[in-house]
Amino acid sequence: MLSRTTSGGVTVNDVLLHAIMADLPFGGVGPSGMGAYHGVEGFRTFSHAKAVFRQSSLDVTAIMRPPYGARFTRIVASQIKR
Repeated sequence: MLSRTTSGGVTVNDVLLHAIMADLPFGGVGPSGMGAYHGVEGFRTFSHAKAVFRQSSLDVTAIMRPPYGARFTRIVASQIKR
């Protein structure tokens, strides 16, 4: 039967154990499973997005980090209600 069928994985004399074997590839053929993922959705399914932040040349947060200058003091003072 194995030579006459097409499949992504087969378990002989048991049920679905091939799916939990870490050393065996897992996935369907054609529309039968993981082989059905195509295009950008398939890429997103099997990828892990990595967040990358690059500070621009205009550092707008610099005013909030020490050493604090006169401009920072004026901005904070304008926000404090007396």
